[in-house]
Amino acid sequence: MGKEIFSTASAPAAIGPYSQAVRVGDLLFCSGQIPLVPETGEVVGEDLEAQAEQVMKNMGAVLAAAGLDYRHVVKTTIYMTDLSRFAEVNAIYGRYFPQQPPARATVEVSRLPKDVQIEIEWVASFQAG
Repeated sequence: MGKEIFSTASAPAAIGPYSQAVRVGDLLFCSGQIPLVPETGEVVGEDLEAQAEQVMKNMGAVLAAAGLDYRHVVKTTIYMTDLSRFAEVNAIYGRYFPQQPPARATVEVSRLPKDVQIEIEWVASFQAG
């Protein structure tokens, strides 16, 4: 079973030697997205809510590149630099998964690339949705 690489200019380009998403079989493994504006490569701002919203938009762009949407997401991992602000992120995240949300882990980390406050990685299934 081979692997297929997906990428899109509608999400930030990889800033290292990795792919935005890799399909193996019926699963799509997606690299973590941080709140970069695809057109500029700049962080969307210092506000956590704006950063969370941009990450979710970037996630949608990567999913669309593979012909999927949020309904296909089966697992996410959220990395935050301040877990005490989880409720703010959860409110935004929940709008994208109103029914049958994916499994999820959320962890606090000391630092993220470009000093952003949030990063999300996920796995999607071509069979879900």
